[in-house]
Amino acid sequence: MGLTSMAVLLLAIAAAVVLFALTIWLWPRLGRKSVGAVAARVGMMLATQLSLFAAIGLWANQSFGFYGSWADLFGQVKDEGVVVDHSMGAKRVQVVGAQAVKVPRGNVPRVGGKIEKINVVGMESKISSPAYVYLPPEYFQPQYANKTFPASVALTGYPGTAEALIKGLDYPVRAHKLAKEKKMQPTILVMMRPTVAPPRDTECMDIPGGPQTETFFAKDLRKAISEQYRVGTKAANWGMIGDSTGGYCALKIAMRHPDSYSAAASLSGYFKAPQDPTTGSLFGGSKQVENENDLLWRLKNKPLPPVSLLVTSSKKGEHNYKDTLKFIDMASKSPTRVSSIILDSGGHNFNTWRRELNPTLKWMGSRLSA
Repeated sequence: MGLTSMAVLLLAIAAAVVLFALTIWLWPRLGRKSVGAVAARVGMMLATQLSLFAAIGLWANQSFGFYGSWADLFGQVKDEGVVVDHSMGAKRVQVVGAQAVKVPRGNVPRVGGKIEKINVVGMESKISSPAYVYLPPEYFQPQYANKTFPASVALTGYPGTAEALIKGLDYPVRAHKLAKEKKMQPTILVMMRPTVAPPRDTECMDIPGGPQTETFFAKDLRKAISEQYRVGTKAANWGMIGDSTGGYCALKIAMRHPDSYSAAASLSGYFKAPQDPTTGSLFGGSKQVENENDLLWRLKNKPLPPVSLLVTSSKKGEHNYKDTLKFIDMASKSPTRVSSIILDSGGHNFNTWRRELNPTLKWMGSRLSA
């Protein structure tokens, strides 16, 4: 059973409950002052606490995607790094692996599609980052051989792992199922984390004197993917979806670069870049740069961009609820088109995003053109 599987989490919770109940039940019998009784009490308390911590840790990992596998957790991933050639003649995309989509006959690309692991070389930003690309079954079918496809970039939160988008949120399986049911057009997904200059949290900014993350997503990534795969090059062909930090990035990049992305969806995203030990100084001391990356400030002080935006929140359990309502009110004017998913209750976690992802993918499919 994988680290991120629901079965492991439920097993850990059950173990914690059973050990707690046993401790309470057996405590009177272990109340003697003998060495054996004391050792038994210590053992019961230790086992109960360890099972409780394990359950909490597994829940936190499922919610935020810190580790994608047991090997990742215990530092046993031994995949060697890939040399990236930054010379002008180098390919912008280097394919380093492939895997099947977890659907029936998923090992046959024309039936299940395909997931490729790649390294993206950013010629302008000078940033290189790994990503996963989901290619739908239609990409491999003869009747679509001359067809270009829309693409959506899917981003995790911070720190996140790209694997969590595949194993935790099931982006490829969901996209496959929705397209098969004719609820979403076949779409290429580029799955990655926004942390393209680890370990720093750049909040998808071109940091003065630092990583040029915004340039990477707005220019380099689109150019690289379009050269490697049959993806359209117009803004109408491109969208971006993200959760948490990835949601903020998706909204910001679409709003600041409507010539690159025509649609963006933010699952539990916020609207202003924070500054903390993980980000360092983002704005170089410039209030103007800070304002330019504040989405509510942009809606008030800049012309509205011609993009489609989707925001999500929950009436109970989400800290961004009030700001989300404010964003909807301010963005509900032409040429911007804004939509929302507001749950009665939810939280800043994978369970909430799973509830929102299918309608988000259908929404994105209706906004992009091939």
